[in-house]
Amino acid sequence: MLPGLNCTFDRLPGPLPVSRAQLTRKSWKAAASLARSLGGRLVSLWATDRRPIDGHMALHAAYATSAGLTWVTLPLTDSLRVYPGVDDVFAEAVRMQRAVADLLGLLPEEHHDARPWLRHDAWPADYHPLLAQHTGLETFEGAPELYPFVPVEGDGVHEIPVGPVHAGIIEPGHFRFSVVGEKVLRLEERLGYTHKGIEKRFEGQRPLDAALLAARVSGDTTVAFGWAYAMAVESACNCTVPERAQWLRALALERERVANHLGDLGALGNDAGFAFGLAQFSRLKEDWLRLNAAAFGHRYAMDTVIPGGVRADPAEAHLEQIARQCDDIERETGQLRSIYDEHAGLQDRFAGAGRVSPELAARLGLTGLAGRASGQAHDLRSDFRLAPYDALGTVCVSSRAGDVAARVAVRFDEALESLRLIRTIAARLQAESLQGPIHTALQVASTPAYGVGWVEGWRGEVLVALELDQYGVIRRCHCHDPSWQNWPLLEHAVIGNIVPDFPLINKSFNLNYSGQDL
Repeated sequence: MLPGLNCTFDRLPGPLPVSRAQLTRKSWKAAASLARSLGGRLVSLWATDRRPIDGHMALHAAYATSAGLTWVTLPLTDSLRVYPGVDDVFAEAVRMQRAVADLLGLLPEEHHDARPWLRHDAWPADYHPLLAQHTGLETFEGAPELYPFVPVEGDGVHEIPVGPVHAGIIEPGHFRFSVVGEKVLRLEERLGYTHKGIEKRFEGQRPLDAALLAARVSGDTTVAFGWAYAMAVESACNCTVPERAQWLRALALERERVANHLGDLGALGNDAGFAFGLAQFSRLKEDWLRLNAAAFGHRYAMDTVIPGGVRADPAEAHLEQIARQCDDIERETGQLRSIYDEHAGLQDRFAGAGRVSPELAARLGLTGLAGRASGQAHDLRSDFRLAPYDALGTVCVSSRAGDVAARVAVRFDEALESLRLIRTIAARLQAESLQGPIHTALQVASTPAYGVGWVEGWRGEVLVALELDQYGVIRRCHCHDPSWQNWPLLEHAVIGNIVPDFPLINKSFNLNYSGQDL
């Protein structure tokens, strides 16, 4: 909670320190300023159309402090759909506020950036998809609108448009470079091309049925989103998860983390002209995913985590294979790290490229892996030690260098730490004391309820905020990816670098294009 606000906070059920409060217009901005003064972070900002039940719209924000997560709500009437913006307190709120404007028509009083973010001419400017009156099935026809990129003027300045369609197998995103020669003066992104209407699809579903949708919000983060969603449902239902299921969830999450780090380390080598690195790390990742398929029934462990527990319990033989594989991967990753560190060509490309200083990272809200490489040492696994991490002693890896080399080093170190955790988890799961059920039945109450899930995914913290109506049906499910915070920092990281270094810098962040749907 945020001390000093004149409001009542309710503690949500569940293992996380999460509190909720309803604010007035006057205290909305004060809450943001107070969170900032406490060294807190804006985790997400979103809105809900509650008019069919409560007669008003609602704006929400989630702030993280050392004490936990605070979810604050500001009611808004039809006659007054503007609110005090918080982007002057938390710069990372800008795109979230633009998304709220597109999806629900709510505007900050000081509208610093009125351009559409998610709309992409897919619906009229006066149509807002998340309003309760809309079904999400409407179709529209209209002429394309020109998006007003911010111009850069001066002698020798020219623009290079890249995307949204790219040459490789990659999701769409537009990057508008303003350059002199090869030096980048400014980068402006336009994302949201992969907006799929996920949040509208959640509406009206039963909480247990919607777990399938939550696991498909982001394919490379399926375990983290699945766990966060399950945690939110369990909080809303005041359900306790069996101990063995908690350890199995951590096993799947850490294997997801290692798989993505292995893939990124290979891709980073390739982007610096070192195809050997790509070949070796691709081989290691493929072995890793094949064992996932054997142990969990899916290469990415999709649908392993479900509300109330987990769906799959690996056989003891698979747990033994998992432990042995950690030894093999650790040995080979160590050898490859030595090659990377001693390769002059790689280090010439990595060192100093795409630097984000710790001061800029703190000011603009850089989070997750990229944040830890720029001095922002936040990791939910070690900050709050949700079970079973309270028994694992997770180490938060960080650096202050802030460049591509630092983001590579953090990936190596985090992969090694996850391998240590996986070995410990696999051994613990084979112990007689941890044998038992992997799932408990949930009773969804027929009363309005709220729940929050908050998990440290491989990119950073994943948030799911859930609202159930009086019939136990989903009224609102907001899923937040850390890429919302980190994409704007990529624009800053590339300034002063040369255009050919952009793919390398971009890959060192490896942000979620599909996350712009969340």
